[in-house]
Amino acid sequence: MRILGTAACAGLVLCTAAGSVLAQEMTLALTGDAIITRRLSVYDEPDFLEMIELIRGADAAFTNLEMLFHDYEPYPAHQSGGTWMRGDPELVEELVWAGFDMVSRANNHTGDYGVEGLRLTTMYVEKAGLVHAGAGESLAEAREARFLETAQGRVAIISMASTFPDHSRAGEARGSMKSRPGLSPLRYSTTRVATADQLDRLEAVMEEMGVGFNRNPSGARTLRTAFVEGTEPGVITKPDPEDMAEIAAVVNNASRLADHVLVTIHAHESKGPRSVPADFVVEFARAMIDAGATMFVGHGPHVLRGIEIYKGKPIFYSLGDFIFQNETLLRLPADNYERYDLGPDNHVADFNASRYRNETTGFPVNREIWESVIAVPTFLDGELIELALHPITLGFGEPAWVRGRPMLARGELGQKILNDLIERSAPYGTQIDVRDGVGYVRVR
Repeated sequence: MRILGTAACAGLVLCTAAGSVLAQEMTLALTGDAIITRRLSVYDEPDFLEMIELIRGADAAFTNLEMLFHDYEPYPAHQSGGTWMRGDPELVEELVWAGFDMVSRANNHTGDYGVEGLRLTTMYVEKAGLVHAGAGESLAEAREARFLETAQGRVAIISMASTFPDHSRAGEARGSMKSRPGLSPLRYSTTRVATADQLDRLEAVMEEMGVGFNRNPSGARTLRTAFVEGTEPGVITKPDPEDMAEIAAVVNNASRLADHVLVTIHAHESKGPRSVPADFVVEFARAMIDAGATMFVGHGPHVLRGIEIYKGKPIFYSLGDFIFQNETLLRLPADNYERYDLGPDNHVADFNASRYRNETTGFPVNREIWESVIAVPTFLDGELIELALHPITLGFGEPAWVRGRPMLARGELGQKILNDLIERSAPYGTQIDVRDGVGYVRVR
């Protein structure tokens, strides 16, 4: 037990009259994806500024940085995470202005502009003073925990992605071969379950086509897809055991060097609806808590997923979007335009119109893309004592140059967002009460 003078016993510590510390409290603000292409600090709506103060008021604040910062020095990689993400370098300071301390870097856009884009982003992020994890000059560096020092405790962040173009994956050196810069991966296997009748029909079709099926009691593989027999069709996904063991070792080490360990994954993969995580994500999240994580934060599917309290620790399977300004990128490479048969006289707005069929499909018409929460867990001596959920809106239905910026959601909209989260959390046995427009998870 640390002993402090009576004058020092103020704020977020509970003390005896003699000045001895009984317990220490820490509050975090946790958000999902930040795709930022426009400034934040110029706006002054009350619901926006109140949200900013909520983030600033936390002892530590986190977002997933799904953006690269550079001045187009690098060329675009041959493959992107969907489109090529890039923002003006000064925008990283907007995240600092908003109150963020920590960012994850492992996601499907980490390698959009190759190694040089990764390195330039690292430079700007570090220059801004943000603690970051998930990308590095080698696999070991991408895997490692990074640490945030606060007056209320030390926080470790460990970041990885299961969704990424393979060229983005970091690798290790061997002999005279250099390491490969990139992101920390969590790979996974996929097995499709088919009934005996379905397998019989599939085997017959494959044989007619001259494709080997090699059916045996342990399963079959064809066209790079594994099949096993079962009573009901379905899909089984499992985390790669080697990746999981490597990451668990990092988590365990960090748990002995910090008060709190935040493990965060970028995972688009779902089990049916976008709002339901794939089985491997659930298995991996629980394993990370077992390894010593204080909390687990998912992002990537661009929608909210359920919350689980596992062994007293929160698992957020996805916190959706925090900033989603993917329609106001300054430039796009030729590959984007060629995909839609657009020529040299077409520009970003034309690409958006083709991609979303004049806003009749895709992200613009999917309401849940633009609705999320800021999760605010509070810990007392490492124990979760409160978990508040503040609904936010990113402006569904607004013009492309307006939507994507968050602010607190009030009234019916806020209640609708919380109701969605209540429904998605119920399968994990999680109960959420709503008071004054804020959700509170029953943590005890």
